[in-house]
Amino acid sequence: MNSQIPDTGAANHIHTILQKQRAAFQREGAVSAQVRQDRIQRIIDLVFDNREQLVASLAEDFGHRSHHQSLMSDIYATLECLKHSKKHLKSWMKSERRSAPFPMNLLGAKARVEYHPKGVVGIIGTWNFPVNTIFAPLGGVFAAGNRAMIKCSEITPKTGELIETLVKKYFDDEELVAINGGPDVGASFSAAPFDHIIFTGATSIGRHILHAAADNLTPVTLELGGKSPVIIADDYDLQEAVERIINGKILNQGQVCLSPDYIFVPKDKLEDFNTRCMDYLGKLFASILDNPDYTSVVNARHFQRLQAYLGDARQNGADIREFNPANEDFSQQQGAHKIPLTLVINPGDELLVSKEELFGPVIVVRSYEKLQDCLDYVRARPHPLALYYFGNSKSEQRYVLDNSTSGAVTINDVIFHVSCEDLPFGGIGPSGMGNYHGLDGFKTFSHPRAVYTQSKINFQRLGGMIPPYGDKCDKTLKTMIRK
Repeated sequence: MNSQIPDTGAANHIHTILQKQRAAFQREGAVSAQVRQDRIQRIIDLVFDNREQLVASLAEDFGHRSHHQSLMSDIYATLECLKHSKKHLKSWMKSERRSAPFPMNLLGAKARVEYHPKGVVGIIGTWNFPVNTIFAPLGGVFAAGNRAMIKCSEITPKTGELIETLVKKYFDDEELVAINGGPDVGASFSAAPFDHIIFTGATSIGRHILHAAADNLTPVTLELGGKSPVIIADDYDLQEAVERIINGKILNQGQVCLSPDYIFVPKDKLEDFNTRCMDYLGKLFASILDNPDYTSVVNARHFQRLQAYLGDARQNGADIREFNPANEDFSQQQGAHKIPLTLVINPGDELLVSKEELFGPVIVVRSYEKLQDCLDYVRARPHPLALYYFGNSKSEQRYVLDNSTSGAVTINDVIFHVSCEDLPFGGIGPSGMGNYHGLDGFKTFSHPRAVYTQSKINFQRLGGMIPPYGDKCDKTLKTMIRK
């Protein structure tokens, strides 16, 4: 395995590679569809051919991570994103015809938009999906004709080291490079003069990325997080809602930027909902500590963070329901940091579970009487990355969409919008800026270059619109300027 670069030399090392890639980009000129497809195919090959190694490294980094969930989220989801871009990039590359202004359009003028590569894109991945968050964006980056540098998360070092080794095997460093290192390396990476940066991670880190990129006027795409709410309408089958929400929450045990964070349940169904959650979890997990399907919290720091949230709730008298079917002791774990999935019922707004993004196996459940109360609560807080609504009424679905703001919405399920490659993926405000996936990713990593072809007829001379101005110009302008 390759060792991480020394923090002291990070800036120079990153700058050297960046300049090498930029020089190669400039020498290359037009990037053909075949070259773009080949680069994407090599990422597909890298992920597919080494999937078992990648899954094993993920399990090692997490202490324990479900083998099947890693295959679903970091392998399958990444491959689907890449294959979609490879399949469609030829059509995305075509120039778009636009309307030339009157009367030049009648005289033969033409307008179009061509999508040109930006150059070298910096990709900063995160630890919860350390394969997907660096390789999935490459679908759009390579489809747009760019080269790229990757900064792997230091929180998952085994996976980062493996990725660095594999990238060297499949790519020349003028095309793609993966870099490992700690926060100092990350700071140097985000301060480098890339042609675009995409960062996936915490909102607090996103602010630092944006600030560092500002010095170079580097455009930035931020995929952040936030507290994604769920609203269950009275007319929706409660058991179906429970199963779909829990299925989404146990993905990576809630360590997902799109994970449902807090749930609004009709007041008269609150206890029924809580009971059904525990009963359904019991069908999925007979125990937790040695269960291969139950993923660990990534490390001790995040384990302690979640315990602090729950400790704060307990000290303040919150109603806490812990799923622990085998009555196991979680205080003496070897290597892993598992936490039982825990419901916190109607906590006060001042508690940490109400204020902080949970990002783990904890869910806040709130009762409500009127839909408007749910929407008022959501709108009074920072815009979430996703909003989830379970309800059968089309008019009420429309009302929720029109009276809320979020990065995306899934109706009658959670998280699934991210699996639709033809939809943009991104946040708004504190949950992020910009989008990628599919065509939107291609456009994010492209420069939309305006191309105007002038008519052979000299309209300015014909209309008297060059000095010395006179009656002919006055007549032309009178014709042109109207309401």
